[in-house]
Amino acid sequence: MSRFGANRSTPRVSVVIPAYNAAETLPACLAALRRQTTPIDPNEIVVVDDGSEDGTAAIPDAFGVRLIRQEHENQATARNRGAWATSGEIVLFTDADCEPAPDWVERMLAPFADPAIVGVKGRYRTKQTGLVPRFIQQEFEQKYEQLRRADPLDFIDGYAAAYRREPFTLLGGFDPRYPPVEDIELSFRAAQRGYRLAFAADAVVYHRHRETVADFARTKARAAKLWVDVYEAHPSKLGNDSRQPRLVVAQIGLAAAVLGFGAAGLVLRPARLLAGLAAGALLASSAPLAARCWRSDPEVAAVVPLLTWVRATSQAAGIAVGAARRGGRLLRRR
Repeated sequence: MSRFGANRSTPRVSVVIPAYNAAETLPACLAALRRQTTPIDPNEIVVVDDGSEDGTAAIPDAFGVRLIRQEHENQATARNRGAWATSGEIVLFTDADCEPAPDWVERMLAPFADPAIVGVKGRYRTKQTGLVPRFIQQEFEQKYEQLRRADPLDFIDGYAAAYRREPFTLLGGFDPRYPPVEDIELSFRAAQRGYRLAFAADAVVYHRHRETVADFARTKARAAKLWVDVYEAHPSKLGNDSRQPRLVVAQIGLAAAVLGFGAAGLVLRPARLLAGLAAGALLASSAPLAARCWRSDPEVAAVVPLLTWVRATSQAAGIAVGAARRGGRLLRRR
């Protein structure tokens, strides 16, 4: 048995939920955790209130679970604080806007039957009916197809994550320099340390995805801005990780070309042709996802080209801002 293994058939588990102004969604999350097929000691369900200004702090007591409060920092710090305050051999993480399925804990624990597995990733589903949330879910399904084939896996999302305590502690937990993409950075560190990660495709949490195009674009741009720092810290993962389908990476490059050649086209006529070619290639690249959606959700298929454009352009812009910010920091140090 691995030094990270447990002697009992079902290891003792803890669940950590970072929460910031989450009064609207946290009750459904906690109710779902209290009715799991694998019971959890209520003292090992910990909500870390990250300086909320609504009624978040009053909710854990109503469900008989623990509350830890901190000044507003970030979710990485909140996740770590919750983890250090618990005692489970396996530490699970989910978010306050997630509603775990009744067998979520059971399904997340299943891969740990292999003592070599150190971390486990679950999956999103949604009950929303809007076009944007349904498109976002199709994005995730596309990624999950890749993750099923990934060997080795090097990515665990914080919304449905589990780690054995000892290696999580040895890794130092989540790095608070990288919110909201600290889960990516921790995954990369774990994989580079040689720890084995697994994808539990049947371990489901239901999530409220972004509902408007504007919110979708802002979320994509914000995360992409921080990718610059993560990939600088882990350059071997650039274009070589299980998190992002290769086609999505290519789409970001095409969007960057559209923006760059489009700007140059204001003064250079040949650049306009290149911008047009890149735009055509970007739209054409949405065909595989559109075809997938056509089989399962034809209404979403109709908006795939537009939302693919929005996603890729937002991510390209976010990366540009992140790179400029990084370059500015380097100049200031000189």
